[in-house]
Amino acid sequence: MTLDLTAALPTFVITLREGFEAALVVGIVLSCLKKAQQSQLKSWVFAGVAAGIGASALVGWLFYNGMQALRRSEHPYTPVVEPLLEGTLCLVAIVMLSWMLLWMTQQARSLKGDIEGAVTSALERRETPSETPRIDPISQGNAAAWGVFSLVFIAVLREGFETVVFILAKFQQGWIPTLGAVAGLAVAATLGLLLFRLGVNINIRQFFRVMGVFLLLIVSGLVISALRQVNGAVEALAQLQPQFANWCDPNGASCVLGGLVWDARAVLPDKQFPGVVLKTLFGYRDRLYLAQAIAYLSFLIGAGWLYFQSLRQTQFTKASHPRKVEP
Repeated sequence: MTLDLTAALPTFVITLREGFEAALVVGIVLSCLKKAQQSQLKSWVFAGVAAGIGASALVGWLFYNGMQALRRSEHPYTPVVEPLLEGTLCLVAIVMLSWMLLWMTQQARSLKGDIEGAVTSALERRETPSETPRIDPISQGNAAAWGVFSLVFIAVLREGFETVVFILAKFQQGWIPTLGAVAGLAVAATLGLLLFRLGVNINIRQFFRVMGVFLLLIVSGLVISALRQVNGAVEALAQLQPQFANWCDPNGASCVLGGLVWDARAVLPDKQFPGVVLKTLFGYRDRLYLAQAIAYLSFLIGAGWLYFQSLRQTQFTKASHPRKVEP
């Protein structure tokens, strides 16, 4: 019996990118603390990392158990609700990952300065002003520690939550996507260690550009999956409520997706290599319906245009302000 790891590829890419972004935040915070000679606060940084990962895992565990309970339910509308829920998770993942892709592209140049400013503000709470001598130094130190903790916790939780939502959107593929998430997180942590502790030169801008293209294609594939889940819910509803049967094709091929526009089962099946890799990474299907094709191309072209426009704007800003140092 062979273990098919192709389902782990998308989550590996997602977690690698999101995890490396979180590693950048953690590395910059640790560098700021070292520069400010406040290394005693490093434990709060690692506590923030652990808490962010733990909170993300807790959210995933709660959703996972909710999905399992739904699958075990004997309610007659379970076959309708389950694909609708999975389709909704796909939609949430599409929105969150697309927003983060564009936001990170636009904010990449100011990321280091923003984080350093936040750390500096947190450390300033540690200093007792001369005009307010009654302030307890211990309280000031706790305020600084909690400020550093909150900064790291929010950064890790944001990236972790996006990954959890993506894994849940791939729920029907079992536990294999979780392996990809763990591997991506490990590689991201290794890259962060190489960058900040060993001084290895990593082209961060090029890394995020390549990962951005992969992320764009992966998210575009989620559009196809979301529509497929909606179609499955309508098919189940049509079986339960005969008045909705006219929504579906007489042959049962598709309910709301329109006609079949692509059939490559004989040439490139999506259950065999290399089609299965294209399916797990980019949403390839050996059978594609009209609504899926329109939605996929519309999203890919629209989101791709916005992404490359953001890249061009970043390059223009760099040319206009050549002295500004990037993270």
